Amino acid sequence: MSRIDSLAFFRAASRRQILGQLGALTLSLGLVGCGGGGGGGADDSGNTGGSNPVVSFTSGAISGFGSIIVNGVRFDDSAASILDDKGGRLSRDDLHLGAQVEIEGGSIDRSSGRATALTIRVGSELKGSVTAVNLGAQSLELLGQTVLVTSTTVFDDSLGGGLSAIRVGQLIEVHARYDAAQGAYVASRIEREDSSNEFKLRGMVSALDSAAKTFRIGSAVINFAAVTSVPAGLADGAWIRVRVQPAQVDGQWVATSLEDGRHRSGDDRSETEVKGFITAWTSATQFSVDGMPVDASGAEFKDSRSAIVLGAFVEVEGALRDGVLIAREVKLEDDDEDERGEDFELHGTIAALDKANRRFTLRGITVDYSQVGEWRDLNESNLADGLNVEVKGGLSSDRSTLLAWRISRED
Repeated sequence: MSRIDSLAFFRAASRRQILGQLGALTLSLGLVGCGGGGGGGADDSGNTGGSNPVVSFTSGAISGFGSIIVNGVRFDDSAASILDDKGGRLSRDDLHLGAQVEIEGGSIDRSSGRATALTIRVGSELKGSVTAVNLGAQSLELLGQTVLVTSTTVFDDSLGGGLSAIRVGQLIEVHARYDAAQGAYVASRIEREDSSNEFKLRGMVSALDSAAKTFRIGSAVINFAAVTSVPAGLADGAWIRVRVQPAQVDGQWVATSLEDGRHRSGDDRSETEVKGFITAWTSATQFSVDGMPVDASGAEFKDSRSAIVLGAFVEVEGALRDGVLIAREVKLEDDDEDERGEDFELHGTIAALDKANRRFTLRGITVDYSQVGEWRDLNESNLADGLNVEVKGGLSSDRSTLLAWRISRED
């Protein structure tokens, strides 16, 4: 039996039936999700949608600002409710490059690639103390999980130097996508934490022992005997979010809470877009992306169907129906497809221009323009503080700077 078959109950029952079974239990993708929100009704942020009702759901990493850019769509976040993975209020200043988010928004204008965000939820996959760092393999370990660092992994300012700045015993928070083929988390952002009274982990359940009240996520053994509210769908192959005490007991992590770990997208959505690794696979037309079941039987495949396999990194667009993404389009994604690292996009006003060192600041991020290969509607001599520009580029090796490959003038 494939892993996706173990999630069959998700397809057999409607989203509303599942919510009824779970009662007040908070559902999340590793992000606390929204409750309701469809058809202009209030979601758990209090956002009713008003004249711009919630019709779209998007999940992925923030790849730029202007307002925020996720999966190539520029979302106006000026009036959005921004929440953390416990439902606490955040501000726009808490939105960072590489952070994993879920966005409930208005209709997406595909011609302009723009939409209005109504609710943004920010959440990581792991938080815990580092137990190993492997610079050669560009990886680290925490909570019994392997985390891979790539050329697109963003490190916060406290970790200048990237992976080399991380030490065993440090407390970190990792935004990531899970690659089932490698059995590892591919980090999109890593942040240093000063302290925490709990660790957290989102992943796929295995080796469930209902009598002993234990299961595994990767090599981590989770004991949930003290948890009073257990998701009805807890089973091998199910996605779960668990919070644990920060110290192990007899080699086990003691859970303080369990939550359903699937995407929390509220009611049905006519426009849904997810980007991530295929985490369960039955066929090219029946698979899951980051735990979300996908029916691609009627989809257009932008690439060969034979490439749609476990571990493939894909973007899927379609409509969400009863918890299943009915795909209209499936395409492969490559974080570095042009081998230049042109992965991030910033829109804003130049500040702190330093012509001697060929740098400036844009939306709080240092931009190095010494390697620009393409100028659009301006040249280097035109740069000035206050000028509106678009910058595309990749991260420097020490993760402290955005290396611009293209700069365009904007009105």
